[in-house]
Amino acid sequence: MTQQNIILIGSPVDCGKRRRGCLMGPDAYRTAGLAEAISALGHPVTDMGNIAPDAVTVAPSSNPLVWELDQNVGWTRALMRAAQEAAAHGMPIFMGGDHALSLGSVAGMAAHAERLGKPLFVLWLDAHSDFHTPLTSDSGNLHGTPVGYLTGRDGFEAFPPLPAVVPQDHVCMIGLRSVDGPERIALEESDVVRVDMRMIDEQGIRAPLEAFLEKVEAADGLLHVSLDVDFLDPSVAPAVGTTVPGGATMREAHLVMEMLCDYGLVCSLDLVELNPFLDDRGRTASVMVDLAASLLGRRIFDRPTRSFA
Repeated sequence: MTQQNIILIGSPVDCGKRRRGCLMGPDAYRTAGLAEAISALGHPVTDMGNIAPDAVTVAPSSNPLVWELDQNVGWTRALMRAAQEAAAHGMPIFMGGDHALSLGSVAGMAAHAERLGKPLFVLWLDAHSDFHTPLTSDSGNLHGTPVGYLTGRDGFEAFPPLPAVVPQDHVCMIGLRSVDGPERIALEESDVVRVDMRMIDEQGIRAPLEAFLEKVEAADGLLHVSLDVDFLDPSVAPAVGTTVPGGATMREAHLVMEMLCDYGLVCSLDLVELNPFLDDRGRTASVMVDLAASLLGRRIFDRPTRSFA
């Protein structure tokens, strides 16, 4: 793989849902050796430390269930700015933090792609579609809304105007197995590429991913990857507050990462929803570090054997 300048951005977002703990994620990745694993592959690594949200006050949502709207908007503004600044110098990796961080990270990368005159595509590796809006969410947890925001759905008036909307058909969701009713209806009417676990069981994970990557390549696009811990089966990665059984295996996940490496299209990466408070002796953080290393060039013969006994 071509050498890249990797820029780690600690994003301790913990306001996208009510269950606390994801603010510890960036330091868990550091402790698990993310920078060292990437450096060992020959990539220069810069850790920018943890960023903080902008201080903002916005009008309350008409949905009284919406949680911590001010903080979520503040994080979105800060991450949009951080993404654009980092992308000018290398490949940003956003160490989360819950999935609300993608409201800002992907919006910032869309602005970066727009400046380069290239389309941005998004690979959403997640058990959930996160296609809600603040108005449709029946939990009020805004970590379930990033794809809705990025694709220009209504209801995000409190958030920064998008510098560039990501077209729905530029989004591919892989690993779906928990989609709320309003999201399901909206997705069925959308052009979002959806790959649920039944499709993976029947067809494998390679074919739908390859089809999407070839689409990105044909468009000369940039690819942002958003990797949620719950893409993986909880038996593999338990440290997430939204566990959904039946997720991707380690073999499937590493295949995804190695294919992404082979195509060489990835411009940025989210590592989200790691809650170290729920982990088993750092197991999930280590798994996520291994997956990031696979994306950046590590192959199976280079992969260390880990014991969690």
